[in-house]
Amino acid sequence: MRIRLLAIPAVMAVLALAAGCGASDGASGSGSDASATPKTVSVTVEGAGTVSTDAKVAAKLPKDIRDKGSLTVATNAPYQPFIDFIAEGKTDAFKGLDYDLFTAASARLGITAKFSQQPFDGLVPGLQAAKYDAIAGGITDKKERQQVATFVDYSASGTGFLVKAGNPGGVKTVAELCGKKVAVQKASNQAKHLAAYSKDSCGGSAIAVQEYPENPQAVQALLAGNVDAVAATKVNLVETAASLTGKAELIEDAAAPNGWLASPNGFGFLKSRKDLAEAYQVALQSLVDDGTYGKILEHWKQQPIGLKQITVDKAID
Repeated sequence: MRIRLLAIPAVMAVLALAAGCGASDGASGSGSDASATPKTVSVTVEGAGTVSTDAKVAAKLPKDIRDKGSLTVATNAPYQPFIDFIAEGKTDAFKGLDYDLFTAASARLGITAKFSQQPFDGLVPGLQAAKYDAIAGGITDKKERQQVATFVDYSASGTGFLVKAGNPGGVKTVAELCGKKVAVQKASNQAKHLAAYSKDSCGGSAIAVQEYPENPQAVQALLAGNVDAVAATKVNLVETAASLTGKAELIEDAAAPNGWLASPNGFGFLKSRKDLAEAYQVALQSLVDDGTYGKILEHWKQQPIGLKQITVDKAID
């Protein structure tokens, strides 16, 4: 899995500009108005059914966004399962976990979300310049990025461990990997984190980390019996394990349901628009509470990265 690392080139220099212009201006009378009657919006989300506006939730929406009736979301596809194109070559129609969750949350707030494809390294600068209202697409909430944006954390994904069917090595947590051979993708976070864990926690029984050019080669090494486990981003291993039923299985650690060292994935909003971020936090939590969120995650086979509580700016690094 490629890591969604958003560069922030010279963005701090435009903070004042971004805070003072465009539709995302936090000073543009954005306070919510609980007395206003929200527009009713209904959308059909595959696997989850119809999602409609909830007046109580919609009351949290800032007035300027409610009056506009929609907001713009910049993304960079393809990056499955979070965001993808419906049809190859057609870059203005999207699908994916993030697309469904953002669309459903917007409907709950009484507005529509308009997605547009943008260069990945332009997402944050464009957000700061108020070219769009939000960014989405499997973006990791990191403390560095919080200098620029407020993130509504809707899932979390860390490292998962794939082992042969039946788990012959008895791997339950990362601790059982001490003294074992573990395949990882070259230069991945897993390679770095496992090396550090082995040095700090395994004593004289080190983890033998074996690096491969791509995750598929690491999986083949497991199936061939050359390693005891594969360590990779859990969100990717979910589908891998499903395709290898009877041959390999994904370890489930009750103490780390989102994976080892899980980092949150978030929808980003301009830092000056925390009011908008908080409205989406409430909307997403309502989807969790009524079961819609779980159905969407199930449709995309991503239950392991789900959260019980939607949070704001909970980066771990």
